[in-house]
Amino acid sequence: MNKLSQDVHFRQALITYAQKYGVTAAAIRYRTNRQYVYRWLHRYDGSLSSLMYRSRRPHYHPNQHTEAELKLIFDMWRKNAHCGLVVFWVKLVQRGYARHISSLYRVLKRHSLVRTKLRNPKYVPKPYEKMNIRVRGSRSTSSSFLYPVWQMAGSSISIQP
Repeated sequence: MNKLSQDVHFRQALITYAQKYGVTAAAIRYRTNRQYVYRWLHRYDGSLSSLMYRSRRPHYHPNQHTEAELKLIFDMWRKNAHCGLVVFWVKLVQRGYARHISSLYRVLKRHSLVRTKLRNPKYVPKPYEKMNIRVRGSRSTSSSFLYPVWQMAGSSISIQP
């Protein structure tokens, strides 16, 4: 059983329970809210097809590309596929294309005509070179690498190497 039929059968069970015991009881039993139950009760006409989701796609889009614009884009793309997006858009504008470059990009992307850049190869850092630092207390013969020790004698401060 696919997901769509499971949803439809769930809504049908919800509606039959709501018609028998009430909307609040159905909402509690099926763990939904009452608004959800009312929505499907008003939409239900006795058939399972009324319980399916409806498309939210708009019926009409006034700013949609016309067939002539799409034909111009595809014809120009065959000749100028090597150009970048901005250069291609400028060539289209010279031939009468009046849309913004972002709408051209969306059309090209929708039809899988946009080239994607290759990723940079993974950066591999150079191997770490150990530094020759001497730390206090190391066994060095030179006293210049030892930190001075500060001692307080009475009220005066003296430095001992």
